[in-house]
Amino acid sequence: MTAPAGLRGTFLPGPEGRLHVYSAGEHGPPVLLLSGAGVDNALLSWRHLIPVLARRHRVLALDWPKQGRSRPWNGRATHERMLRCITEVLDHFQLGSAALAGLSQGGALALAYAIDHPGRVDRLVAIAPAGILSFPPVVHQALWLTAKLPLLNRTLPGMIFRSRAGVARFAEQALFAGPVPDFEEIIDEIMEEVEHGGAGSSDWQNASIGPLRMRVDLRPQLHRITSPTLFIQGERDRGVNPERTREAAALVPGSRLELLEGNGHWANRQSPGRVNALIAAFLDPDRPMDGVDRLG
Repeated sequence: MTAPAGLRGTFLPGPEGRLHVYSAGEHGPPVLLLSGAGVDNALLSWRHLIPVLARRHRVLALDWPKQGRSRPWNGRATHERMLRCITEVLDHFQLGSAALAGLSQGGALALAYAIDHPGRVDRLVAIAPAGILSFPPVVHQALWLTAKLPLLNRTLPGMIFRSRAGVARFAEQALFAGPVPDFEEIIDEIMEEVEHGGAGSSDWQNASIGPLRMRVDLRPQLHRITSPTLFIQGERDRGVNPERTREAAALVPGSRLELLEGNGHWANRQSPGRVNALIAAFLDPDRPMDGVDRLG
């Protein structure tokens, strides 16, 4: 798919492979965008938000290891390695701090980074974040088994994503909860990502769940977050229970929760105009907005 106008790409070399980062905008406070897990990448999640923020911000959008243009990648992209990716991006672009905005897996890592490195996070946006969930025993063990077996976390998803109809059904059932303004284009983008990287859960997802409990559970540490924080959550999200996000927001001092009616897990693609306006206003609380987005 064609990238938005004015977007630049930078590769950060490393022992496992090259980490790819998009950038846009020349001036203003920096913001780093962190996409979700599985069949996602920086452009899939942030195609509509990048040009909006680039009007007033220096925008960076990271392709996580094994996503987008950050491949090939040798080794596992663990929680710790993903957090180091954020540091590497900030350091490479000589940023002492930046705002972070993340979706799902990216939301969990944005929260975790704000906990571990409070001085490097100016403002924080978490959209339907992972890392705040727990499940009943039988459900938990089923999820753990799925994470352990390649047949369940790669082979079967690969079969589902083999056809355009299968991708469309998955998107309608798991990602969205209503009309999407550019649905066909999204399916094209997903199929392109599957063609280059396959389908299935990410290393981070598979490693975040242990046999008895979640290995990544940020809830006991959320009170340590000191940056202004905005949670955005679709009210009909099937992946992240909105009540869990409400509980998480209550644990972050002074945070704000925006619950989007009629939206599913991927609210930033289902209703980009609404989400773009919320994020842009949150990052620039003292400046009036000037026609944020024509979509959603």
